[in-house]
Amino acid sequence: MPRTKVELFAAIRRDSRAEGLSIRELARRYGVHRRLVREALASAWPVPRQPMPPRASILDPYKATIDQMLRADVDAPRKQRHTAKRVFDRLVAEFGMEGVSYGRVRDYIARRRPEIWEEEGRGPPKVFIPQTHRPGQEAEVDFGDVYVMLGGVRTLCTLFCFRLSFSGKAVHRVFASEGQEAFFEGHVHAFSVLGGVPAGKVRYDNLSSAVARVLGFTRARVETDRWTAFRSWAGLDAFYCQRGIEGAHEKGGVEGEVGRFRRNHLVPLPAVATLAELNAMIDQWDAADDHRRIGDRARTVGEYFAIEQPLLAPLPDEVFETGRLFAPRVDRYGQITVRMNRYSVPVRLVGRQVRVLLHASELVVYDGRVEVARHQRLATRGGSRLELDHYLEGLLRKPGALPGATALDQARAAGRFTPVHDAWWAAARKVHGDADGTRALIGVLLLHRHLAHEHVVAGIAAALRVGALTTDVVALEARKAADADAEAATSASASGHRRLEPPIVGSPPPVAPVASLTQRRLAAPPSDPRPLPSVAAYDQLLRHPRPRPRP
Repeated sequence: MPRTKVELFAAIRRDSRAEGLSIRELARRYGVHRRLVREALASAWPVPRQPMPPRASILDPYKATIDQMLRADVDAPRKQRHTAKRVFDRLVAEFGMEGVSYGRVRDYIARRRPEIWEEEGRGPPKVFIPQTHRPGQEAEVDFGDVYVMLGGVRTLCTLFCFRLSFSGKAVHRVFASEGQEAFFEGHVHAFSVLGGVPAGKVRYDNLSSAVARVLGFTRARVETDRWTAFRSWAGLDAFYCQRGIEGAHEKGGVEGEVGRFRRNHLVPLPAVATLAELNAMIDQWDAADDHRRIGDRARTVGEYFAIEQPLLAPLPDEVFETGRLFAPRVDRYGQITVRMNRYSVPVRLVGRQVRVLLHASELVVYDGRVEVARHQRLATRGGSRLELDHYLEGLLRKPGALPGATALDQARAAGRFTPVHDAWWAAARKVHGDADGTRALIGVLLLHRHLAHEHVVAGIAAALRVGALTTDVVALEARKAADADAEAATSASASGHRRLEPPIVGSPPPVAPVASLTQRRLAAPPSDPRPLPSVAAYDQLLRHPRPRPRP
């Protein structure tokens, strides 16, 4: 039997032509009415079924009132328009509506509101116009939130994205914050990777790094001074999108790119020690993404970028300083406060004013023109980043403050103060006492300023094995380890072979063991043939004889 009405019509027409059956016989064969047989013989297509007349609804007496409320919302402020709940409450309170459920009112409003907006000439609620982008002319910029396992801690960071509209080539960078420093550094990095600057408009949100004030509901903006200077340096023509979801649709390419990159490369959460390590990985991912295709395009992103790259404007010759300058004063704890976070500086600068150049991922501290400290920027507020090396001169005068020092805890957490340091420190305090043993450890820590960390650790381990608990022995063994590594590197480069295994931190250097001078003297003390000292010769220096005592 035919399954559809069209197949039924085709079978009836076929049997009528082939066998010449009557209408009555065809109706009996297919079990249908003669009227349907006549309809099939008249046309191969069934007549469309007439729609059922709309049934009366219990909401019909109130539909005109609801429409009037929705038409009033056309000119009302966006945040003071009728919701379905408000319409339902008004119908019950003001018009005595009974027996009508809230769901029926809500469904009618959801269907009727877009129709009213179109009837009032406000156009359809959502319409997207296809766009054609010329090569080398347009780009889009946006920020996105990403989580990173930074040093073992789940940290919220910011993903900067600069995307060329024609080719879809995108450059990404992760920063600790969404500040103006990250905004500028992301642009500079993108320009260096792309090899040029878009000659046309670049689309932006109304982010505070660039826009100081939005003037009404127009496209006019009051820009920040540093952003105006940066645009002048780079030759950028900024285009600011509307606020809210409408503005996101105006730069949908970069909005989708942020989500695509986050889903494809940052899942699961990347575990890195520093943001510099993560950004090096991101550069490799960006290069690999040149081989992908966007949608149903005929060519890859890299092939389209090869067409677009020669059409970009050249890079500026001069260098723009992306960091922001501060001039804080060092407090009595040897710290400065920058953006609600505290950073340590050498204690000799206590009470003095220093210059701080704040970048997106780090800050550099200058005393005059000399760099005195460099810290990785903190992504939180109210945090502190202290370097133990900055407090060593002060700890020489106050050795009792070292065990409870916050800088020591942070050095342990970062791995710069190793268990080898703790073992040597405990042995030194046992032999020399707490104060002198701690001062000896501080002398060892001062060696880190001139020698590599792994060489100092190797010197500490070698001195600890033979019980040489002095700074001089540690310095001697650390220099031996450094010389051994230099000789090994020289021989490896001379022979043309690379060193396959790096030295293990804390392992003894491949040199002769240390001889303890104390044990050697106790085992075979040398004889001293010199006579005992005498002070008789000093009597010749007396000018007058000693007076005799009176009786």
